[in-house]
Amino acid sequence: MDTATPSPHPTSSARAALLHAIARWHAHRRLLALVATLCLLAAVLASLSLGVQNMTPWQLLRDLLSLLPGLEHLRQFDDVQREVLLRLRMPRTAMALVCGAGLAMAGVAMQGITRNPLVSPYTIGISPAAAFGASLAILFGWNNLPGTGLYWTVGLAFTSAMLCAVGVLGLATLRGVSAIVLVLAGVAFTYLFGALTATIQFFASEQQLAAIVHWTFGSLNGRTWQEVAVAGGIWLACAPVMLLHAGALNAFSAGGDDVAASLGVSVPRTRAAVTLAAVLSSAAIVSFTGVIGFVGLVAPHIARLLIGGDHRVLLPFSALIGALLVLLADMAGRLLFAPVIVPVGIVVAYVGVPLFLHLLLTRRNEMSA
Repeated sequence: MDTATPSPHPTSSARAALLHAIARWHAHRRLLALVATLCLLAAVLASLSLGVQNMTPWQLLRDLLSLLPGLEHLRQFDDVQREVLLRLRMPRTAMALVCGAGLAMAGVAMQGITRNPLVSPYTIGISPAAAFGASLAILFGWNNLPGTGLYWTVGLAFTSAMLCAVGVLGLATLRGVSAIVLVLAGVAFTYLFGALTATIQFFASEQQLAAIVHWTFGSLNGRTWQEVAVAGGIWLACAPVMLLHAGALNAFSAGGDDVAASLGVSVPRTRAAVTLAAVLSSAAIVSFTGVIGFVGLVAPHIARLLIGGDHRVLLPFSALIGALLVLLADMAGRLLFAPVIVPVGIVVAYVGVPLFLHLLLTRRNEMSA
């Protein structure tokens, strides 16, 4: 008696169920993106409202609207309060958004291009290199030069970070731009610049040592609109490069170089372009804020747990999560021990270190494969 052979093609009901599941998943991701955006907007209002001089969100919105022509009658604050809002809180909040979003996107890109869940701007040497450059400026007193001290510190931090990136990419290029070489070269440069910074600290005076240590804490204190414009502008120029290569990052994550090449991805060129965009935006940010580690590690993994690993969605969603994380950490540092302000880099580290250890324990088999 003949037996019926099952069809290799899915039935119409199975296909409909699959399409329904996909539609529900996309709706779920859109809902999460909406919730994250609303949470970020609420955090922005809270960051602008809370402080030594509390301002209600309603007062805040009315006063901001009063800046528009014809709405001057809505003004709520006196000159001192407005100065606090426009010159202190708003630039600080804007830099927190740029810092969180930029470092998170860079972390996603680096993890995708290397297939390593523990890679971030810090672990490939960008932040330690920036710390060395800033320490050098402080050691020689260039940070105290009238009118140009900040530019010396930021400029040397950025230059050192980019030299580290050039060194990492150069070594990786000599060895074929493989993922493992990128990671190992980053680890080597992390130790190198860490040793150089320690050497500077050894020879620095007490005042210089205090300034160096304070810079390495990572802080949003005293940020200006000009600094936000420079760091934000560089990040906005680099973000499209990472977004345009989202499909290639999916190929790298799915099967590594061989799968990406079989799908038509130019592996060396794509890896170089994505890595350069990630390190350039990271270098610009940490040059102004100091060392804020773990954002590029924590935010991508939170986003990946919530919406999956499709980089077309993961990159912008990680930016939302990163911005929210840094903003909440900054508010916690400002309010928990007021009037003492705990640097945001310290607060983020308390979140990042446990997650880093968790990843080491839960993904050890994946990383050893």
